[in-house]
Amino acid sequence: MVPSLTGIIPPLVTPFTAEGRIDENAFRDVVRFTVSKGVHGVCVGGSTGEGHTLKTAELARLIEITTEEVAGRVPVVAGVIANSTGDAIERSKAVAEYPIAALQVTPVHYVFKPSEDATVDHFARLTDAVEVPVIIYNVIPWNYLSPSLLVRIMTDNPGVIGVKQSAGDLKLMADLMITVPAGKIVLTAVDALLYPSFAIGAHGTIAANPAAVPGVCVALWDAVQRGDHKTAHEIHRALLRFWNTISADNLPANVKYALGVQGCAAGLPRRPMPVSTGEQHRLIDVALAEVLRFDPTTIPKAAVA
Repeated sequence: MVPSLTGIIPPLVTPFTAEGRIDENAFRDVVRFTVSKGVHGVCVGGSTGEGHTLKTAELARLIEITTEEVAGRVPVVAGVIANSTGDAIERSKAVAEYPIAALQVTPVHYVFKPSEDATVDHFARLTDAVEVPVIIYNVIPWNYLSPSLLVRIMTDNPGVIGVKQSAGDLKLMADLMITVPAGKIVLTAVDALLYPSFAIGAHGTIAANPAAVPGVCVALWDAVQRGDHKTAHEIHRALLRFWNTISADNLPANVKYALGVQGCAAGLPRRPMPVSTGEQHRLIDVALAEVLRFDPTTIPKAAVA
């Protein structure tokens, strides 16, 4: 099971209508578009998918749709963003009835930071309640788990199969890579540094760049795996320029715009997140044209309204 959760696993965007409802037809198109790019898995309900805005029933419905569309071709990871152990268990149980490979679960993220022992207990209770394997989504700035704490959890809890590192500090990634227990996985979400993350041994990625340009990220992964670092470095430079145009407080909206340029209409963000601005469009268009040169499956199209 663990080896299947490697490579490029994009966190799918969630298309919303102007009224804030999920556009299920558009979401199906996002799933199909992403899988067509040769990705190694997909993640639903992550940050790029605006998972923090989803009700439990909405998340479960998105998982249902995704598993229907994927039909076993690639593994599906379900994102769980919750502020208490009870809520994390409730959301996890709601999606566990579908054929998912893992849960991507954040530490709690409101103002009050639990102790290390409380965090260990949080994940222990979750894995006791739900049989689906857990990947810790290490993303909360004021509750960022240290490599030593992550190793402690992964060592003591067989239900936790890995971690997704999301801070921009590659040193923390490197420390984790040399201490991670055997058989566990480390996925990178350091979007600006996917190439060096892969080069030092990250087992794959769940991150915004793969959501926006999945074919390019597959090309990057493949280049590193075959040892073609010249090509990988060229892709990295283009990806970094692209990342710098979408990295903002409305990142999901920017990813949706980039998908639209590629012919995959991805809907609106959920309020109060604003849509991409005209200036963001201009910058994304320039960087996207450059980075898509590395996606052999893509011919850039006019943006979809």
